[in-house]
Amino acid sequence: MGLKNLFLVIITFILNAQTIDAREVNIYSHRQPFLINPFLEKFTEKTGINTNIIYSAQGLAQRLNSEGKNSPADVILTVDIASLIVYHNMDLFLPISSEKLKQNIPSHLRSLDNTWFGLSKRSRIIVTSKERIQSRSITNIEDLSDQKWRGKICTRPGSHDYNRALLASIIAEHGEEKAEKWASGLVANLARRPQGNDRAQVKAIFEGQCDIAIINNYYFGLLKYSDIPEERDWANSLNLVFPNQGETERGAHINISGGGVAKHAKNKSEAIALLEFLTNKESQDLYGKINFEYPVNPKVAPTIELQSWGNFKSDKISISTIARLSGVAQRIIDRVGW
Repeated sequence: MGLKNLFLVIITFILNAQTIDAREVNIYSHRQPFLINPFLEKFTEKTGINTNIIYSAQGLAQRLNSEGKNSPADVILTVDIASLIVYHNMDLFLPISSEKLKQNIPSHLRSLDNTWFGLSKRSRIIVTSKERIQSRSITNIEDLSDQKWRGKICTRPGSHDYNRALLASIIAEHGEEKAEKWASGLVANLARRPQGNDRAQVKAIFEGQCDIAIINNYYFGLLKYSDIPEERDWANSLNLVFPNQGETERGAHINISGGGVAKHAKNKSEAIALLEFLTNKESQDLYGKINFEYPVNPKVAPTIELQSWGNFKSDKISISTIARLSGVAQRIIDRVGW
């Protein structure tokens, strides 16, 4: 064999080896890049698997559906149960078998058919003005329908996924009739029409437009450590109430960020490896440090910062039940004008 031919053989061998070793996973993500990129960097560092990501707040399920078998997507990452159910109902997830995921994620935080999995928890909590609401005067989510809070509450619209899921949890606990009575009482207690996001509710308390609001817990952390001094002032004006924490109470309502393997994943083993990585201790700690979310893995403790906010017992109702009742919740929201 001539030297030139030998050189070509060696180059071909190297290229083939690189092709074999170049493992990757393609991700469609509803989570913003600054939230998910630190996880992906760690994943590549630990496994050698490269990640490619497409981010969009909306439209990814429709895109995946239209792409069909030609879709490059291997993993879907979402921000709540409502998004997961959209993919599930469109048959866009692939059922997978993973003992690690079963061990790391309690059954009530994953689907029965092993198509989607909770990756972090966030709680719908109550925040109150330190100046105008006496501490411990509100302990349960049900308290917000008490007429003594007339004109004191702010919320984002009830039809938002976060509030619809909260109402679904109340339906699961008390039944539709009592849940509607609660929602009607809440609406009667509003200081203004439902509007804005959770940050806007905190700002409204600071400005004196209302005294009480419902927000996701991680917004408090994001505001407390914001680069904007004004937002830090908003957070410092609040008391946090983790509702329904009594010994006989069900615990605070939670939602999840989650994910699943795309139905036509070309890199299935890498996709499963990513989901498993996101439920290990290192990643579960990161969820708390980056976005103030609670671990789904029961073997991992919340971060020191989260623990400093107070004891937190979460509702153990199946997230699948929350999704199933969301339609009933929306009908109640429409009827009471939330």
